[in-house]
Amino acid sequence: MEKTSPRARHLLSRMVLSLLALVILLPVVMTAIYSFFSPAEIKAFMGTRGSYDASAFMQIKLAPSMFSLSQYYNILIEDMTILRYFVNSAMYAAAILLGQALLIPMMAYALSRFRFPGRDAIFFVVIMLMLLPFQVTMVPNVLTLRTLGLLDTAWAVILPMTVAPFYVFLLRQYMVSLPGDMLEAAQIDGAGTWRCFVHVVLPVCRPVLGAAVALSFADCWNLVEQPLTYLTTRTDLYPLSVVFNQLTEKSTGVEFAGAALYTLPALCIYLYFQADILEGVQLTELK
Repeated sequence: MEKTSPRARHLLSRMVLSLLALVILLPVVMTAIYSFFSPAEIKAFMGTRGSYDASAFMQIKLAPSMFSLSQYYNILIEDMTILRYFVNSAMYAAAILLGQALLIPMMAYALSRFRFPGRDAIFFVVIMLMLLPFQVTMVPNVLTLRTLGLLDTAWAVILPMTVAPFYVFLLRQYMVSLPGDMLEAAQIDGAGTWRCFVHVVLPVCRPVLGAAVALSFADCWNLVEQPLTYLTTRTDLYPLSVVFNQLTEKSTGVEFAGAALYTLPALCIYLYFQADILEGVQLTELK
């Protein structure tokens, strides 16, 4: 029996993966296309949802009858409801990422390079917290936030996510195997602990930092359980990820433009940090 050549297997693998990629990207592409339909055409199209009549079943349209920016005009100019919740999402993502940038690299550096009593116990707690789902920590978080008077405020969503155990673990695993000679050389040149961290460790850790930023942004941008739990009486502080489905239960003709705008920041972040995501995660696994 003739064996398949490596080149043929490679081409077959590329074809299969390309087909899977097309299937996965199809909803994103269709959302972008439908965002340029007129609101009236979208309303008529969405009105066929839930119909089991074969003659009235939803027909996939690959192009609008007339190219229109009316959906975007409605969202950005006329009715700013979606835009207001979009700003909430951006505020949460920016605040959480800023807090993580200030705390998590320093925590990972301390757990990887310093020796002090209780270091291993703290790292064990980090691993345990990383494995626990949100439902387990929800009640303690609510009680703590209520005691601090932060429940039903934006800080209730921001602060618990600022110290994310997974990203502490990810950065620590990368930093723990950094060559000691590199830091010793910096110290010989007169660099203290802080300068070693800022000018030596952080630049070397750029790939894993980029991966952490991209993955954390996806978490922050798609918040659902945290706002529903911590903002029970402040629906005006909800991010778009919570209310978007409610806003589009009855077709207004702008749902696809709203979905396209909601997807765009995450897509841009992923494309910008794509190389860092692949390199950072691979190097972390190897180390």
